[in-house]
Amino acid sequence: MKYIITIIAAFIILSVNAQEKKKVYLFNMKQEIDVGLERQTKKAFKEAIDMKADLVVIHMNTYGGRVDAADSIRNTILNCPIPVYVFIDNNATSAGALIAISCDSIYMSTGGSIGAATVVDQSGAPVPDKYQSFMRTKMRATAESHGKITVVENGDTIQKWRRDPMLAMAMVDKDIYIEGVSDTGKVLSLSLDEAIFYGYCEGKAETIEEVIAKSGFVNHEIIEYKVSAVDKVYGFLTNPILQGILIMVIMAGIYFELQTPGVGFPLVAAIIACLLYFAPLYIEGAAANWEILLFIVGIGLIILEIFAIPGFGVAGVSGIILAVTGLTLSMVDNVGFDFGTGAANSISRAFLIVSVSMFISLVASIYLGSKLITSPALNHLVLNKTQDRDKGYIGIDNTIKEMIGKEGVCSTMLRPSGKVIINDEIYDAKSEVGYIEKGEKVKVLRFESGQIYVVKVGDSA
Repeated sequence: MKYIITIIAAFIILSVNAQEKKKVYLFNMKQEIDVGLERQTKKAFKEAIDMKADLVVIHMNTYGGRVDAADSIRNTILNCPIPVYVFIDNNATSAGALIAISCDSIYMSTGGSIGAATVVDQSGAPVPDKYQSFMRTKMRATAESHGKITVVENGDTIQKWRRDPMLAMAMVDKDIYIEGVSDTGKVLSLSLDEAIFYGYCEGKAETIEEVIAKSGFVNHEIIEYKVSAVDKVYGFLTNPILQGILIMVIMAGIYFELQTPGVGFPLVAAIIACLLYFAPLYIEGAAANWEILLFIVGIGLIILEIFAIPGFGVAGVSGIILAVTGLTLSMVDNVGFDFGTGAANSISRAFLIVSVSMFISLVASIYLGSKLITSPALNHLVLNKTQDRDKGYIGIDNTIKEMIGKEGVCSTMLRPSGKVIINDEIYDAKSEVGYIEKGEKVKVLRFESGQIYVVKVGDSA
């Protein structure tokens, strides 16, 4: 009997080993949801599809982030032909809840939670209802995308949503009341046991291996997405805080360059900041040629208004509008004028970053400009000395005024400027009327701004 059991066990082991290994693609989502993570997600899912993976597992622990980026990730998951599981290892909050609900199966660790998806601003305060409405709709549509299941309740066979859309919306809207589940005035967040009970979690798991085991895969290999140096640089450069700083450097550099002659460090700093701002957005397709051109034309109109047109009018205002528009739209992923779903939220967020950064830059530039010229460390760069008369400084030789009425002769032709000889002294002079030939007698008519004006003697009357 012992030999028979041994043979059966060996047969089972050989059968398992003979099976082709299942490919499990692992993608970590343990950071703030932003455009950098959106880019990584698209790359990861493309790799998984290209290698014909059998399962994609997302290892999630996030407090949320940008709604537009989360919506894009959601679409990537829903359109993936490979089953997608998510392992919530602690938190799937806010935008993270939207991504988690889009997955085919959800597993949570002890102490994990999902929900609290109200859209908030940078300070954590809820944004206006039009943005909440967008998030409610997305949460509901995502829950409904998993369809209905047949269940037996009280002896009756009924159809019910696999993931209740009302619960998904209650994660966004504190005013939605669901008896026994969500109290009015509080957004819904589900613990592990609650999520299992209400169909928002397939089961408990503590490790990735446990999640894979629940998929039924015995013989498998895990291929993990590796974050590249390019991913890290892109994520760094597209961070909203850094983008705001780059915009401030661009505007400050242009401002200080316009205040100083020649080409100097401020212009170089502005150009480098422009490259760091636009390059990653352009490479990834967010910034189009026409959006960058809008910014360049806008800056050109502002410079034209300052140097060529008196006052501040249409050119200056148009320049500001075009520059702001170019910077704002470059942050938003679009094809032409099609900005996709969540356009209002994406554009308003980008506009807020650009407008606030430009305002801070302008105020800071004016303030620092006034401080730098009076700074003891930098005052050697600025001409701030006075030339006092009692120290021997004379701006204009006022004795030339005494030449008015005196006569002389042209030592050169006046066309209309040239030189004349008066009392055996040579002076720079300008003809008041027409040209005067060399050797002609002239008379000093007037003196103005350090310049004597002469006429021919015959015309002096």
